[in-house]
Amino acid sequence: MRAVWCGFALGVIWLQRQAALPGIGGWWACVAAGCVALGVAVWGLRGDGTGVACEREAADGRGFGHEFSREGWRAFRVRRVVGWSAVWCAAFSVGFGYAAMRAQTRLAVSLPHAWEGRDIEVVGSIKGLPTHGDKGERFLFDVETNDARLAAFPRVIQLAWISRDVPAPRLEPGERWRLTVRLKRPHGNANFGVRDAEANLLARNVRATGYVSAPERARHLVGHARGFAVLVDRWRAALRARIDSVLAAAPHRGIVMALAIGAQDQVSPADWQLMRGTGTSHLVAISGLHIGFVAGLAGWLAAAVWRRSGWLGRHWPLRLPAQLVGVTLGTMFAALHAALAGFNVPAQRALWMAALVALAFVGGRQLARSTVLAWALGLVLLVDPWAVVSAGFWLSFCAVGAILFAMSGRPRRRGAQASRDDPDEEGSGARTWWQGLRATLARRLRALVERLRSAAHVQYAVTVALAPLTAYWFAQIPLVGPLANAFAIPWVSALVTPTVLAGVALPAPLDALAWRAAHALLDGLVAGLQLFSGPRWSLWWLPQPHAWALASAALGALWCLAPRGWPLRWAAPLTWLPLLLPSADGALAEPSGAFRLTALDIGQGTSVLVQTAHHALLFDTGPGPESTHAGERVVVPFLQAQGVTTLDTLMISHADSDHAGGAPAVLEAIEVRQLVAALEPDHALWPMATQHGAQTLPCVAGQRWQWDGVEFTVLWPDAGALTGKPNDHCCVLRVSTLPTRASTNAPRYTALLTADIEASTERALLARDRDLLRAQVLVVPHHGSKTSSTEPFLDSIDPSIALFQVGYENRFHHPNAGVFARYVARHIELARSDRDGAVRVDVDPVAPGEDGAALELERYRDTQRRYWKEQ
Repeated sequence: MRAVWCGFALGVIWLQRQAALPGIGGWWACVAAGCVALGVAVWGLRGDGTGVACEREAADGRGFGHEFSREGWRAFRVRRVVGWSAVWCAAFSVGFGYAAMRAQTRLAVSLPHAWEGRDIEVVGSIKGLPTHGDKGERFLFDVETNDARLAAFPRVIQLAWISRDVPAPRLEPGERWRLTVRLKRPHGNANFGVRDAEANLLARNVRATGYVSAPERARHLVGHARGFAVLVDRWRAALRARIDSVLAAAPHRGIVMALAIGAQDQVSPADWQLMRGTGTSHLVAISGLHIGFVAGLAGWLAAAVWRRSGWLGRHWPLRLPAQLVGVTLGTMFAALHAALAGFNVPAQRALWMAALVALAFVGGRQLARSTVLAWALGLVLLVDPWAVVSAGFWLSFCAVGAILFAMSGRPRRRGAQASRDDPDEEGSGARTWWQGLRATLARRLRALVERLRSAAHVQYAVTVALAPLTAYWFAQIPLVGPLANAFAIPWVSALVTPTVLAGVALPAPLDALAWRAAHALLDGLVAGLQLFSGPRWSLWWLPQPHAWALASAALGALWCLAPRGWPLRWAAPLTWLPLLLPSADGALAEPSGAFRLTALDIGQGTSVLVQTAHHALLFDTGPGPESTHAGERVVVPFLQAQGVTTLDTLMISHADSDHAGGAPAVLEAIEVRQLVAALEPDHALWPMATQHGAQTLPCVAGQRWQWDGVEFTVLWPDAGALTGKPNDHCCVLRVSTLPTRASTNAPRYTALLTADIEASTERALLARDRDLLRAQVLVVPHHGSKTSSTEPFLDSIDPSIALFQVGYENRFHHPNAGVFARYVARHIELARSDRDGAVRVDVDPVAPGEDGAALELERYRDTQRRYWKEQ
């Protein structure tokens, strides 16, 4: 079954990498391949039991036995290899087809484009745990009816209830409401190296997102939704409310809540930053480690009580073995704990493994650990084929696989054998009391040392195995992670988690005592982790690796963890060197004279990264906490995935929140050497940048500098006080290649970044120098607003490529239809972030692309196409 489940998993994983779902021809090919593979498997494995018997006889030196000759035996072994390979192929076809069928069923239900942005009245119930915030409520809504009368209306939608004049009500799971909402199709920001939001929506079966458009018309209906999931969610919500009341202002209240019910939305940014920097953020979630530890503890306690039932005048072990009771109750506790966690992927993995071990024990069988892991892998993907797009899936299964692989070559000495080898324990009948005590202490000490060695080896295996995945998913490797985890794992697992769960089980007011004690233990944990997180070198930032670099590092991890005697184990770290190469999205090939411009998809706002061979400039940072958190959620992860750990210049064009809102997040996470901005002198960003060690200066026309054969020139605003509205004094930046020594007459290639300038500023720039405005690449002014992109301005620039940074179905209706038509009429190559995702333009006059052009345009949704992505 290991081969079957592993082949099934590979098929599911392969489907999630496809740009489109299979058509009729693809389905027939899949069915044909599966049938052929199944036939080959039956042929190859026919008589497999006889072959195994012959193999055992040959290993025992008794010849080949039966009717097999040596040549026949070789042929039989070849047939077995072919047969098991065919089993993999058949299981692969089944996994691929199953995942494709589930995907087609789920994608068949979606909101029609015609109903986007229109008021729709829906009736349904609150699904899962709503997220409470200062700005309102975010929640999933299970739709029962809709007034659009659409047969294929999405069953689950994601909504925001924004507090405006009247605060949003406190929503609870299972409540039934009648709401007027405005929806759009499940669309997420699409950027190189940043997690795919649309895949997450598909995995949760969210087929539309939106907000409550008419809160005054909302009606709370009588009754509640029913079902086991609703009961669990209501229980989790009650626990969350109780923890809130007990630890209202406590700094680590969010961690207690995360360990109790799996909800991480209340964990403070300071705690997240500390745990990510020390590689211990996995402890915030209810992981498989917690479930396994607590379930084992519960099973041990249940078995211990059952064995001592004689104290109560009962003899339960005579009717039912204590081991069976312990295993059964431990598995039930694991299921309960997984339900509290919301059945995340690590919790599912731990639950399936515990259930399989329990079933095997009840049935009197013993399963290999690799078989248990393979069954858990298959069952997780059978329930949720989209689990493979989450980091938790890979980190959880790879961690357990690494532990099993690393420990497979470390046989443990049994206690009896250790006793026989101990000279102090020989002649036990003649020992004195002191000699017996000394022998017992020595034995306990050896056992403790062996456990510490095993724990250290496990931690080493997990660290080595997960390092490549950590670099891929998080663009970082915490160098202090092994030491921090060696302290944090036992602290959280043995002390904090049981104390939190004691609070879950105990009635009031005892639960409050347990949660306060857990918070006091967390104070000690945070104090210890701060000791590890002090040095700057403790966190190693790496660019997101190429696929082949990731494969090379994974092979090196297996090489390192191989049993002793494996050849050239010392050379395994050499396979990790490709992780140090530039990001998977490539880098500038030429040392000078070229630049790359990447317009990020951050919704409604602007953020553009300009890179030369050795320098980087970020022009605006997108919205911040006041809107979509794009600076923290998109810009910073993108920079880290590209390997940009230092910005030579951060340029903030003006104070509007969709341009400057994400700047604090960038300053916190990325080293910024210089802030250039068109901001009022009393703006909060000036002291914040100084506090983070950045030089500051205002953005003024005439500023000019060169990096790696590329010239940067500020064209606007003029020196002096910033008057008028912010759009009137936006920074306008011109980026242009310089002539090389080999060709001083070569054409210059220019990009123009115009922020939110409007017609008046365009006329002022035209009056100064029209030739200075000519550019091949234009970041469209003011997101294509009707107040910008005048005809004379476009004629003077004469761009070949124009980039619109706009939000999907944004409320400003950018770009304006008439303005967009001006660009279309000029036959300009157009790219829009709402349709194309992030857009990258490589400008390289020295080494032009395959078509001979010095400009190369890449749209994220074209090159990183997946079947679920909106386009």
